[in-house]
Amino acid sequence: MTAPLDLDTTITADPQTEQIVDQTSDLGEPYPRDEEAVDLDESEDLEMSLFDHLEELRQRIFYSLGAVAVVIVGCFTQVRPLVAFLEVPAGDVKFIQLNPGEFFFVSMKVAGYSGLVLAAPVILYHIIAFVTPGLTKKEKSILAPIVGGSSLLFLAGLAFAYASLIPAALNFFIEYGADVVEQTWSIEKYFEFVLLLMFSTGIAFQVPIVQALLGFLGIVSSRQMLAGWRVVLVGAAVAGAIITPSTDPLTQSLLGGAIVGLYLLGIGIVKLLGK
Repeated sequence: MTAPLDLDTTITADPQTEQIVDQTSDLGEPYPRDEEAVDLDESEDLEMSLFDHLEELRQRIFYSLGAVAVVIVGCFTQVRPLVAFLEVPAGDVKFIQLNPGEFFFVSMKVAGYSGLVLAAPVILYHIIAFVTPGLTKKEKSILAPIVGGSSLLFLAGLAFAYASLIPAALNFFIEYGADVVEQTWSIEKYFEFVLLLMFSTGIAFQVPIVQALLGFLGIVSSRQMLAGWRVVLVGAAVAGAIITPSTDPLTQSLLGGAIVGLYLLGIGIVKLLGK
């Protein structure tokens, strides 16, 4: 006969078995994870994240270009008032069309430049929305002042060129040849002169923004900027000669003087930042 099972032995064995099961369950996974598989998963997550950023960048570029295209088309439909507005500094000078379609291509240039200026807020919005998540709190604190100040200075540069630089340059050329040639200009050459001078002046007016960034980042202090005033004077004269499409000294001096004044303004801004 088979001996009956010992009841005490069975009772004491069950807790041991449960303890063994509990211990094995505490170990976590019964088999070690494959490190290569883990690395593969992480790389896939990183790759997907990169693709997400690229997709966002593509969409924002698409929206920005779409906004520019829409505004350019709108400006082209109203290009005649824009052309008349830009012809005001020339006074009584008559414009002629030397080649077939010259005024048409001038209209396209005027609409294109005007569209870029008017669509600039949309472009800036998408740039800020794309880069803001990657900035630190300190960097975000200066983003709005930098963007706002840059926009205002660019518009100030356009206004300064339209109200001061262009009339000064045109008056110089008109008076210089008043007794020799009749003032009848090519409309294409005139608008190349005007648009180039206005936009180059708007870019030159970004000097204080560059100084503020350098001071905020601790690269250059306000005292160091002030100590280099001699270099700035020479640089302003060179910039005035390069940026202005005319060769008259009055226009170059006006733009060079404006750059020096903006540089001093930038020093004051850096000083206010405590740098």
